[in-house]
Amino acid sequence: MTRRIAIALMLLTAAILVAAVVPLALGAIAHERDSYVQDTARSARSIAIIAEERLGDNGADPALGGAIQAAARSHDELLVLNKQDKPVVSYGVPKDSWKKIAAEAAEGDGASTELTADRVIAVDMVWSDGEVNSTPIGIVVLERPTGPLNQNIANLWLYLIALSGGAMAAAVLVAIYFARWVSRPLGRLDTAARRIADGDLTVRAGAGYGPPELRRMAATFDMMAGRLEALVHGHRAMVADASHQLRTPLTALRLRLDLLAADSPPAAAAELAGAQEEIARLSRLVDGLLATARAEAMTEQLEDTDVVAAVNERVAAWQPVADGHDVKLLVEDDGSAKGGAAGFAGSQRVALGAGHLEQILDNLIDNAIDALGTQGGSVRIFAEAGDSGTVLTVADDGPGMTQQERSRAFLRYTTGSQNGTGLGLAIVHRLVTANGGTIRLADTPGGGLTVVLEFPQPAES
Repeated sequence: MTRRIAIALMLLTAAILVAAVVPLALGAIAHERDSYVQDTARSARSIAIIAEERLGDNGADPALGGAIQAAARSHDELLVLNKQDKPVVSYGVPKDSWKKIAAEAAEGDGASTELTADRVIAVDMVWSDGEVNSTPIGIVVLERPTGPLNQNIANLWLYLIALSGGAMAAAVLVAIYFARWVSRPLGRLDTAARRIADGDLTVRAGAGYGPPELRRMAATFDMMAGRLEALVHGHRAMVADASHQLRTPLTALRLRLDLLAADSPPAAAAELAGAQEEIARLSRLVDGLLATARAEAMTEQLEDTDVVAAVNERVAAWQPVADGHDVKLLVEDDGSAKGGAAGFAGSQRVALGAGHLEQILDNLIDNAIDALGTQGGSVRIFAEAGDSGTVLTVADDGPGMTQQERSRAFLRYTTGSQNGTGLGLAIVHRLVTANGGTIRLADTPGGGLTVVLEFPQPAES
């Protein structure tokens, strides 16, 4: 932002300088040249007046000698001719181009000048008795080098270039100052917004620097962040407290139902069994609420995690449960399927919070076993390197989900199972996205549901 503002202001300043300074410089140079030519013409006119005494009376004139000395000091070339075109006074060797100018002077008012690349040529007639348009008695030719004129022009350009450079430098400094004055509070706002998006609700932008509008925006942002923090923490605390408070009476209720079922007749025992199933379902719902509260309250402290080790560990832990439901847990390595603890070879690294990958795998394996039910089936788990990280796939050959069910699968309390709570995939989605990954659902070839997780690689240390 600072660079763009500085470049824009520099271009604007340069355009103003070109539009204003260049015409001013050209006008000043033209004026300088006109002044130099006119001064040369006045010098020639003065010498012509002095030479009239010499040419008219053929006498010595000390003033003419002084004019010759002045011409020598200025490095001028001076030639005074009488009416027979014979040199009377000669200092230096004027070029032959003065003859053409002298002819123009004779046809005009008796004086003519010409500016060339290296000199100014001034020709003036010497009139009898000093009366213009009387009988000319001689010619004065004065050639003055343009070295001083060129030096003055060069000095003028140098001054204007230095002035323009100073203006450009001042424009850059002003642009940098104002850009930083605006960009610093914007940068703080951007950083604070990113950290809040990453789960740090304690961050604030601060409002002590920058334009008044940005200070007001930062103050409003901080107020919003404070209210958001209070609302989120209140929501998390309410869910966690309610879940904890519900677990104790549910446990007591389950024990009472177990005692009643032990001494009840068959008809009553069947009703009590149904009630126990509802209590178990309610207990799973409370456990899911606690897991959701923990997932939402987690901090984004990423760690380098070995996917292969985590998968092998969780498959071994869930193997007894899978055996009880006649479900095969298969982990695949290089396209080959191996049962249970045989697991992967090699290693895949991802950047996740501590324990999050284990929690993700627990929910996915639990959901897959629950979807397969008591009819049995298989759950395949596969990890491979992707374009930007690691891809972890969990696929089952159960009933799967319809397109509509998949579109709502990550919403809480949305489930296709009678025994499910609808929180498993919601928790997985929260954990995956909070760690910078992505999750998507697809159909398993031949029937079933495939969950594809993509995790970023750990940052280079």
